[in-house]
Amino acid sequence: MSVNKEVKRITVHTLQEMKNRGEKIAMLTAYDYSMAAIVDAAGTDVILVGDSASNVMAGHETTLPITLDQMIYHASSVVRAAKRALVVVDLPFGSYQGNSKEALSSAIRIMKEAGAHAVKLEGGVEIAESITRILTAGIPVMGHLGLTPQSIYKFGTYTVRAKEEAEAAKLQEDALKLQELGCFGVVLEKIPSKLAREVTDSINIPTIGIGAGKHCSGQVLVIHDMLGLNKGFKPRFLRQYANLFDVMDGAIKNYVSDVRANSFPNEKEEY
Repeated sequence: MSVNKEVKRITVHTLQEMKNRGEKIAMLTAYDYSMAAIVDAAGTDVILVGDSASNVMAGHETTLPITLDQMIYHASSVVRAAKRALVVVDLPFGSYQGNSKEALSSAIRIMKEAGAHAVKLEGGVEIAESITRILTAGIPVMGHLGLTPQSIYKFGTYTVRAKEEAEAAKLQEDALKLQELGCFGVVLEKIPSKLAREVTDSINIPTIGIGAGKHCSGQVLVIHDMLGLNKGFKPRFLRQYANLFDVMDGAIKNYVSDVRANSFPNEKEEY
């Protein structure tokens, strides 16, 4: 029997067991109670309350504008719905970089006010002090390497990272450093599949890929993307499992039409 079916609540220990036994980890984002309840009930192992909420929920161009208070709001909504999945919450831009005391304070607020199970931070050795301080408080930390969207203005583009040898070597060093510090896992975003495989094989903790090929310990997608709620976003790594944009568009148009034609509500829908 698989590890994830044996447990009532997924923990960081469960994820490690899954990697050890070669079982893949399924991770999706969610930002509100209703969506999280569906994601959780469908058997997803990890729910990421991503700072991608800045894009898909608030309409910002980047992940940078979302605040810690807003992340706590989204996270607390998700935690109330998640009966089984591990809930990991992104520390937003500006809440942990360059100040380990602020990093700890931010992580504690997410754990206390939202009831989250773990936090995720972008970066490698440069945020080691923040990671260490958070871990000393007993808060599980997930790393994030490769394309780190909070650094978009430094990169200047969302293209694949670590194609050059120097950046690939740095990423491998960072992955080992994250493991050494005590992170329970690491997201690898938009890096060559070969590199992702090398990193996954070189560390003991699970890797979760997004645009990093099939050799990672698991995969993550943004729920709005994989359900086809975003009409124009179709990167190579995205497999769209539904086309909810057209389904919802059709339903809403039918509703508007019925209201205007005075056919909704009908006699059966009255009191």
